[in-house]
This record gives sequence, structure tokens and C-alpha cells, in this order.
Amino acid sequence: MSWLLGAIVFWLAAWAVNARLAREAGRSRLVRALIPALFGVTLLVLWEGAVRGLNVNPVILPAPSAIWGAIAGNLGMLREDFMQTIFKGALSGYVIGCGAAVLTAIAIDRSPFLKRGLLPIGNFVAALPIVGIAPILVMWFGFDWQSKAAVVVVMVFFPVLVNTVAGLGAAERMQRDLMKTWSASYAQAMLKLRLPAAMPFIFNGLKIATTLALIGAIVAEFFGSPTRGMGFRISTAVGQLALPLVWAEIAVAALAGSVFYGLVALIEKGVTFWHPSQRGRA
Repeated sequence: MSWLLGAIVFWLAAWAVNARLAREAGRSRLVRALIPALFGVTLLVLWEGAVRGLNVNPVILPAPSAIWGAIAGNLGMLREDFMQTIFKGALSGYVIGCGAAVLTAIAIDRSPFLKRGLLPIGNFVAALPIVGIAPILVMWFGFDWQSKAAVVVVMVFFPVLVNTVAGLGAAERMQRDLMKTWSASYAQAMLKLRLPAAMPFIFNGLKIATTLALIGAIVAEFFGSPTRGMGFRISTAVGQLALPLVWAEIAVAALAGSVFYGLVALIEKGVTFWHPSQRGRA
């Protein structure tokens, strides 16, 4: 039980330190970054202490040290799985799906017929379960990354489409009337006024799509994949009861998703610096 008691003592000490840092969070960017880092380390220490102190079966829940050992011992395989799932499947599908969604939203904004006809169909397709469409797309596009990218396109297309359509209507009536007064064409009004005003909505959809892209690519690999990829590795490792490797893949996917989301949020901050939601952010 010494592991469990030590973890609890560390948790109490870290709680006291974090409470003090939280009171000073407004003074330094370093302090604001240290608070979640210390919180994350505390969770890992508690996890390690609970697993070791209570003798939890590694098949049920491996300790963080065992997961780290699986990561360190399988770096080459994890890198290959990362490239297959994230770069080939998730990222390519994300770019294609989000780009097509923005272009389709502009076409819908231009055509009331498409707005009334396409959006209801989009809502219907967005409600389809991923476990239902993934096997079909795998059969259509094959077992390599192209089918995973197709699943990602389906998953990210409609959230970005809906947010972009809503954003294109965000410009105020007075601003649009002013563009008409200046004899601005539809393209000029779109580029100078409506697309910039829609950026907060578009980036909201893009941030939602970052997590959907990773989920779609990994889940699609459960239904057919070459002998590599995160989803393939997770499904085979579970069958072999190699739970540390499963958690290693999950940790890599979570880290990649966090970095992906952070990059999109960083780009959003640079593009929509004028928006009230960005004011006061360091």
C-alpha cells in the first residue's frame, strides 16, 4: 500500500501548489501553462499508485510506467501506425472534407434551392452511425488509406458545412447594405465582408472536425486495413491481451489530436484576432 499512500500524499501536495498557482495565474504565461501540466502529472502519479498499490491486473488497467515502456519499445511501429492513420487517412480526409464543405456552403448561400434541398439531406447523412458507413466505404475504396480518408470526409463534411452556412449569414444587414451601396459584386462582398465575418463559425467547425477526423480514421481501420495503422494495431493487440500496447496507441492518438486541435486554434487566433472571443487571451 506504500505506492497508494505515496500517490495520495503527492496529490495533496500538488493540490496545494496548484491552488496557490491558480491565484497567481494572471501574472505569467508560464504559470498558466504550469497549472494543467502539474494537474496532468498528478493524475499519472495517482494512476500509477492506485494500480501498484491495489495490485490491479495489467489486463484490466496497465500502469503508466508499463504504457511508457510499450511506447519506448515500439517506437518504429508506432511511427509507422501514426503515418498511416494520421497523415494518410485523417489529415488527407480532413483537408478534402473541410475544403469541400466550405465550397459547398458558398454554393448553398448562392442558391436558395440548394439551401432547402441539400441541408436536410446533410443532416440525415450526418446522423448515420460511423460503424454502419465505414464497412461500406472500405468495400468501395479498398483496404488502404483511401477508404479511411473517405470515412473522414463523411464525418467532417457536414459539421463544417453547417457552421460555414451559419457564418455566412453572420454579417450585419447594415454592412451588407453598405456593400450594395458601393456596387460591390457578390464575389467582392463574399471575400471582403462575409467570409471574414464567418471565420469564427468556420473555425468552430474546423476544431470540431479535428477530433472527428481522428475518430473516423481509427474506427475505419477496424473494418479492414493493411497490416499497419492505429485502429488495426488496437484491434489486434486487444485480441492478444497486449493492453500496454493498446494504451500506447491511445496515448499517441490523444497527443496527436491535442496537437492538431491546438494548431487549428492557433491559426484561428491569428485569423480572428479582431473577434471578441479572442480578446484577453494571451
